[in-house]
Amino acid sequence: MITVHSIQELRDALRRMKLEHRRPDGDPTIGFVPTMGYLHDGHASLLSKARSQCDIVVLSIFVNPIQFGPNEDYEKYPRDEERDLAVAKKHGADIVFMPTPDMMYPTPTKTKVHVDDITSPLCGATRPVHFDGVTTVVTKLFHLVQPDQAFFGMKDAQQVAVIQRMVEDLNFPVEIVPCPIVREADGLAMSSRNVYLSEEERAQALVLSRSLRQVDVWLEENPQLTAPMLQQKMKDMIAQQPLADIDYVEVLSFPDLEPLAPEMSLNQRNTNILIALAVKFGRTRLIDNRMLTHGE
Repeated sequence: MITVHSIQELRDALRRMKLEHRRPDGDPTIGFVPTMGYLHDGHASLLSKARSQCDIVVLSIFVNPIQFGPNEDYEKYPRDEERDLAVAKKHGADIVFMPTPDMMYPTPTKTKVHVDDITSPLCGATRPVHFDGVTTVVTKLFHLVQPDQAFFGMKDAQQVAVIQRMVEDLNFPVEIVPCPIVREADGLAMSSRNVYLSEEERAQALVLSRSLRQVDVWLEENPQLTAPMLQQKMKDMIAQQPLADIDYVEVLSFPDLEPLAPEMSLNQRNTNILIALAVKFGRTRLIDNRMLTHGE
């Protein structure tokens, strides 16, 4: 495994590895896993998936300042370089790219990549600069790595939808590979921010995965259950936890992230439906979701 910190080092390493892995039938395939570090088993699953499908696996670790708004946790975002490199090596990364903010943004950024509409609901409603920061840095990373496939976890389903639309609209020659949410044994979706939770906050945060599992019961109990009815049931269940501060509970079409007809029964869905939530426990904002698949 090679660790590089500069853009030139990354390009040199990729050039060497492409030559080393050249195949009789063409160039080797490159799989890319972009992260902000503090790696956990969810990130490890992305690396393992990339390793199983691609000849060369590139991991980036970069806490991207332009996707954090004022009073968010950029400075306090957890970092552990030694641990991250151990996880990367164990799960098959060939190149780890760890640039500094000055390397990625040597001058103030005057060019941004913006995706309309699907960045407005859910996390975009309360984090207005977030997705422009995500799409801009992912664009830069795609240009630098030039991957054939890029692997993203579905825990942030909105991010997956936004990146997929950006790739489609701008004709990026990369396949976006969505990967399943990885959970702790107790059901909590894995997140680098889970380390912020106190013992009591973590215990109460388990209501998020419980409420998502409860959806099946509610759909069976009431075949006429609609999106507004489901949202209210989930809010009522989550609100029973005294430390829970609900940001949103939404039921939207996927990947367009549009509201559903309020009178439509979810049992009669003719599209994929995303049930997404964001809830704060103390100072820690957690997201989680599940998909109801058309024809399921």
